[in-house]
Amino acid sequence: MRIVLTTFGTLGDVHPLIALSLELMRRGHTPVIAVPEMFRPKVEPLGIAFRPIRPSLDPEDSALVAMLMDIRKGTEDTLRKILFPAIRATYDDLLAIVQEDGGADLLLTGELVYAGPLVAAKTGVRWASYVLAPLSYFSAYDAPVLPPYPLLARIEGAVPGMGKIVARFARLVTRSWAEPVHRLRAELSLPPCESPIFEGKHSPQLALAIFSSVLGKPQPDWPASALVTGFAFYDGDAGKQDLPSALEAFLAAGPPPVVFTLGSAAVLNAGSFYRESAQAAESLGVRAVLLVGTDKRNLPEKDLPPSICVAQYAPYSKLFPGASAVVHQGGVGTTAQTLRAGRPMLVMPYSHDQPDNARRMQRLGVARVLRRQDYTAKNAAREIARLLSDPRYAEKAQAVGVQLAQEDGVKTACDAMERLLATSQP
Repeated sequence: MRIVLTTFGTLGDVHPLIALSLELMRRGHTPVIAVPEMFRPKVEPLGIAFRPIRPSLDPEDSALVAMLMDIRKGTEDTLRKILFPAIRATYDDLLAIVQEDGGADLLLTGELVYAGPLVAAKTGVRWASYVLAPLSYFSAYDAPVLPPYPLLARIEGAVPGMGKIVARFARLVTRSWAEPVHRLRAELSLPPCESPIFEGKHSPQLALAIFSSVLGKPQPDWPASALVTGFAFYDGDAGKQDLPSALEAFLAAGPPPVVFTLGSAAVLNAGSFYRESAQAAESLGVRAVLLVGTDKRNLPEKDLPPSICVAQYAPYSKLFPGASAVVHQGGVGTTAQTLRAGRPMLVMPYSHDQPDNARRMQRLGVARVLRRQDYTAKNAAREIARLLSDPRYAEKAQAVGVQLAQEDGVKTACDAMERLLATSQP
């Protein structure tokens, strides 16, 4: 079967599609990953068919990343300034990809591909959707942290019915954002739909929740077609999954270090994170690894002691199991890899799903949380010291790691897609 998999976002959003595609290929299917052009070098070397879709952004544009990762306006700007204005271009690209080579047998869409439901409705292709974090369901029974309004989450437990208030408030704030989607539906002679930002992005045929149940369990107001699969892990760099030799030697030369990382997007808007992190590690007398990415501004301004190793990138699956703790931005991919490694974490969330993921990790008992504006060497050192000195964090993290080892998100998701493919009618 020919299966088109599409998403927008960062490498953390594309990696699960690569994991699924590799398994689909192993099963004899033909996956086609349809994502922005900047991800081509990560996909094509793996032998997976690649098709570009618009809008395509500059992955090195740090000013753009800063705008999109802003805790107050980041989500709104992502939708209203980037994705919705390009909805017609996205639709045209995705329609052509679905229709080529005799037509796709299945379309799998990430939640930010708002043209996906329109293509499915216009072509009749079997359609499955997926999300990577519980925030995407906006459940009134498990109310998420809304990045611009964190106070709502803090009072959720104290005010009866607060979850429903949060859900209604989110709809009220965003009610006009998706107007370009509604206009395009009308142009295509498609009937009006439920909110594209909420119900409309989930397929009634199959809505994959590609995360572990430790992150979020099904709620009464989730889509009836929702299926929690577990995480879909992949963290290679165009197929390369070895640790840099210098980093591998560093890990072998002493006790487990604290790893500091900002994922694949926030790393372009790091600010003083790496400087403060190095100072925190020095003050605690612990070994550390700084994953600084390609932005030269993240490189240390002075020589660091031998106890601190600096690297651009490393596969988390190889690095995190050898760490004592991980300090990160709360992206679901980084969070998932830390959980799988069974390591406690300090989360400094930026925007989107990150504050909600951070709270869930805190509730799970595997993490402490520090707001970005409060991230100083002194504060980070204090929080890391608490993580390392209280054995309950490590014990809980190890127990969660054991639970995740029993899950197979890739297999479960691919099995579900094959069941959908086996149905006689789209």
